Amino acid sequence: MAVDHTREELGHTDAPVEDEVTEAFDRMVSQGAQRLHRTWREVLTTGLAGGLEVGVGVLVLFAVYAETGSHLLAGLAFSVGFIALLLARSELFTEGFLVPVTAVVAGRASSRQLAKLWGGTLVTNLVGGWLVMWLVVQALPDLRATAVESARTFVDAPLDLQSICLAFLAGSSITLMTRMQQGAESEAGKIVAAVAGAFVLAGLMLFHSILDSLIIFAGIHAGGPLGYGDWLAWFWYTALLNMAGGLLVVTALRLVRSKELIDLERRAVAEGD
Repeated sequence: MAVDHTREELGHTDAPVEDEVTEAFDRMVSQGAQRLHRTWREVLTTGLAGGLEVGVGVLVLFAVYAETGSHLLAGLAFSVGFIALLLARSELFTEGFLVPVTAVVAGRASSRQLAKLWGGTLVTNLVGGWLVMWLVVQALPDLRATAVESARTFVDAPLDLQSICLAFLAGSSITLMTRMQQGAESEAGKIVAAVAGAFVLAGLMLFHSILDSLIIFAGIHAGGPLGYGDWLAWFWYTALLNMAGGLLVVTALRLVRSKELIDLERRAVAEGD
C-alpha cells in the first residue's frame, strides 16, 4: 500500500506528522526526561513548593468565596495558584500524567523514575499544603467558617456515580491544561491555560486530589466536624480517578496521535542516539 508523504514534504520537518505535533512532542519528551531524572532532593523540594503555591491559591479562593458566595469567581481567583506553579516551575502531582508519561513511553526514562516522581510529589504536595492551610487558618480566622463549609462539600459526598465522574473529569481537565500549556508558544498562552484550568477545576468544584485535600485540611485546622479519616475516605478514590481521567483520556489520545514519533524516538534510544 502506498504511503502518503505529503505532510513530510510540506512541513518544516521530515516527521510523519504535522510540525506543531512534532514540536510539542519533542518538548514533552525533553521536559519529561529532565523531570524524571531529578534527584530525590529535587523531587521533594519542587513538590513541597508546589503544595505551598497551591495553598496560596486556596487562600485567595476562600477570600473571594467569603466575599461573593460565588464558586465561579472563587475558581477564577484560584488561578493565582496555578500561575505560581507555572512561573515558579514547581511540581503538582496531577500535572505528571502527560509529560513524564510521554517520556517513559518514548524510552527516555523508566517506570521506576515515574513512580519516584509521582510518589515524592504527591506526599510533598500534601505536606506543603497542610502547612500553608494551618497558617491561613491561624492568620485569618474570619475565613474559618468558609473553610469548614467548603471542606464538608467533599467529605460529605458519597462514593456514587456523581463523585466518580467529578474526580474523573478533574483528572482529565488538569491534564488537558498541561497539554494546552505544552502547545502554547508563549508564556502568555501558558498563563491563559492555567487560568482556564483553575476556573474549570475550582469554579465547577470538581474533585481534585491535591486542591481539595488542602481545602479539607483547612476545614480540619478550623475545628470543623471532620477529621483525617474523613479526608482519607474521600482521597483514595479521588486520587485514583484523577489518574484514570488524565491517563485514559488526554494522555492516551496524545500517545495514539504521536505513535509514529514514539516509534522514531524509541528507535533512536535503542541505537544510542
